Order: sequence, then structure tokens, then C-alpha cells
Amino acid sequence: MIKVKVGLQPIVSNINLPTVLKTTILPGDSIERLFIATQVGEIFYIGNGVIRTFLDIRPRIIKLGDSEPGVSRGGYDERGLLGLAFHPEFYYNGLFYLHYSVAGTQGPGALSEPFKPNPCDPRALNLRWINRETQYDHIDTVEEWILQSNDQPQKRRTLLNLRRPFFNHNGVNSLNFSPESGNLVLTTGDGGSGYDPFNLSQNDMEIAGKIIEIDVVKNTFIQNPPVVTRFNELPVPIQETLTVIAKGVRNIPGISFQRFYNQYIKYAGNVGQDLVESIFSFVHYKPIPVTQLIQASLMKSEPDQEGFINFGWRGWEGAFPTSIISGCTENQTLDEKTIAYYNEAITLSASRLQSLTSYFHKDTRPDKFGGTALTGVQVYMGNTIPGLTGSVVFIDLARKESQPQVRGALAYTTVRPNGEQNDFSVIQTDYDFGSQSAYYVSLGTNLNQTSLYLAVYSSMKVTDFNQGTVFEIVP
Repeated sequence: MIKVKVGLQPIVSNINLPTVLKTTILPGDSIERLFIATQVGEIFYIGNGVIRTFLDIRPRIIKLGDSEPGVSRGGYDERGLLGLAFHPEFYYNGLFYLHYSVAGTQGPGALSEPFKPNPCDPRALNLRWINRETQYDHIDTVEEWILQSNDQPQKRRTLLNLRRPFFNHNGVNSLNFSPESGNLVLTTGDGGSGYDPFNLSQNDMEIAGKIIEIDVVKNTFIQNPPVVTRFNELPVPIQETLTVIAKGVRNIPGISFQRFYNQYIKYAGNVGQDLVESIFSFVHYKPIPVTQLIQASLMKSEPDQEGFINFGWRGWEGAFPTSIISGCTENQTLDEKTIAYYNEAITLSASRLQSLTSYFHKDTRPDKFGGTALTGVQVYMGNTIPGLTGSVVFIDLARKESQPQVRGALAYTTVRPNGEQNDFSVIQTDYDFGSQSAYYVSLGTNLNQTSLYLAVYSSMKVTDFNQGTVFEIVP
């Protein structure tokens, strides 16, 4: 793969932690505007070099950075405003969609202490999420809003209310429209903690750990849907709007679509546990209507999974069986890796999707890096950066080896014609962040995927305000 070097051109600075970067054309406007959603609940857009507020839902967002009983997060949080998607006909109908964690819904969490699987203890491998009405962390909502003729956005309806077991793995950049189906695509994450303690991602009835399509054309006329965790708890009219594309998801920073003749290649990254970050691609898939999944569950039968996408979590972490890592007693520089879920790894070995590429938390090869967490995946179809044309660009939150100041990583890979796995290459940047840390928190693109945008934050804490900069990636 060729070495690519790019520049970072600042667009806006001193904003709160940006979770979504998207462009759209406002009704009555003639040019695309860059929209920036922040984790705390603001949505801005850039017009003629000036930053303007589109919507501020901070009062609707759960108090971020709060500690659970016995757990201090130190200002780190994975809740908040996590998804923003504009309807493909937004210019004409003003419809857009939000996913966020709701104010006043803080619960105690589903487990009283951090979870780690113990292969020697069957109980640790077969935990169940019980007392879900009381033992949960928070509630996420997916809503439809409309930009009215007086330029005031207003909520129209709630599509889903989801009870989440833990504070993390709620998805980010979690709402995107599919150019294939025209449906809204929601990526949910496995619900959090670590190692998916309840194996929600592989359970067909659980909403967690899935990629879901929502048919927003169907109006269910249910103004306040019940708060649920499982598909079969939803009212039938809502069930009928949903299909499931994929399961076995740990946490996905969005899904990206690349037109290829008369079809689309789909790209989704799966955030890893302790070993590896993975990017998956697929073209053909067969979504399963939620009504079919429920029917199969009632009949205690397996739904037809032919063509159904399975990323393999929690049995597999990318290309590897999920492992527990512990230090070697004889040699502190080495790690011992134990397969966490051996039986699940065997069961999923043939049915899971192979990753397009992976990068590792430890990697001493030249021109590679040790990663922390995948935070964005986007296709680039422009020609101003020729080395990247047609490739898949991705970012990692923070390189392991970047000391004393943290630096994120920018890299790319491509799909091989034979569909085999590919390596990746680091993209060099020439921007000097000085003494500031630079966590790469989100990646975005414009409508025709010819421009790339990178959001950088100088802190890991959402409660450290106004430390964000959004760049355009330029030749």
C-alpha cells in the first residue's frame, strides 16, 4: 500500500466533544453545510465561515460524567447525543433523526461490580440480565424531528426507547440512512461493561449488539413507545417497522456505504476488547424482519440465517477468539492470553463474517501503531487526495505509544477484488498539536464522499468543555 500524507485544516475550534460530523443542504439553501453534533447535546452548522446553532437539546441529555455507586469514571462517558441523521429528502421534508441518552434516567447499572469472564466458572459464562426494570444504567431514545418553515426544529415522534444495562457501548454516529433501502440504520452496541456479560449481541431477541433498519415511512401512531430491551416487548406496529441486518456487534462507530456499480459495499468497524480493532465489509446480506425473529423464538426454532451478517462477538474479537489477558508471572514484559468463551468461539467459527482488516493494541511492526479504540470509518471517493481514492479511511482514539502527549491515528485500507483480507497503512499528518493531547474522536464525510472531516479533542473527559477542533483533511 502506498504511503499517503495529508494536511489538517481547522474549520472550527473550542467546541464540546463532537460525536457526529455530517453535511446536508438546508431547505431553501444551495450549498452543503457541515453539521457537528456534540456529546453534551448541541448541533451546530458552519455557514459562510460562521458557526451557527441548529439545535440545543442539552436539557434533554442525561447528566454526563456522573459516577455509578462504587464506580468513578472521572468525567469519561459514552452516553449523550450519539446519533444524527438527515432524511434523504431533508431538503424537501425537513425530517432528521436523533439518538441520545435521556435526562433523569440514571439507574444503578445491571451488575454491582465490573465483569470479567472466568472460563473455570460456568456461572460467569452464563450470566442473565434480570430485574431489567430496575437494574439498568440509563434509557436511550431514537426520535424523529422536523425543521419547520420558521427554521425551528421540533420533535415529531419517538421511534424507540431502549433501556441500557451499562453506561458504555451505546454506539456513536449511530444513525445513518441506507442509500440501498432508504431506511434509517441504527447501530446499537452490546450494552456495555466488558466482554458482553449477558451475551446480548448473539441473542436474536435482544436489541443490543445489532445493526437494525427502521422503516420511517411507516407511521406507527404510537407517540410514546414503551421502554424495552427486547424486540418482543415492542408493540406490533413498531415490530413491523424493523429488520435486523447483523448481530454479534460489540460497538460500532457508524456504518458507511460505497457505491460499486449498481450495488453498495457496506463498511462497519467493531471496537475491540483487549486485542484488536476490526473493520468489516459486506455487499450481499439478507435482513431478517423482527416479526420473523419473534415468530421463530415463539416456535423455539432457528430463523433462516442464510445471508444474515454475524460479526462474531462475543465469541470472537475480530479475527481471534475473545481472550482474557493477564501478565506472565515469570516475565512481566509478556502477556498470557486465555480463550474466554471457547464453546462460543467454536459455534461461531464458520458462520461469522471475516474482517476486512484489523489493527492491534500491540504492534511493533514498522509503519503500524498500537491502537486503543476505533472511533470512525468512512469511504473516500474524492480525487484531491489521489492515494486515498476509493479507499476506506479510519481513525483510532489514541496511539498506545504516543507519550507524553496523546495522539490519535489516521489510517486507510482498501477492498481487494478477490475479497480477501487486507493490511492497512498509516496516513501521515503534518499538523502540530504542540503540547496539547489530540484524541481522534470522530470522522465524517460530505454527501458524495469527496471530503473528509476529523474531530479532535484534547481530553478523554466529556466534562472538560470546549476542547474540540474539527478539521478538514486536505492534500
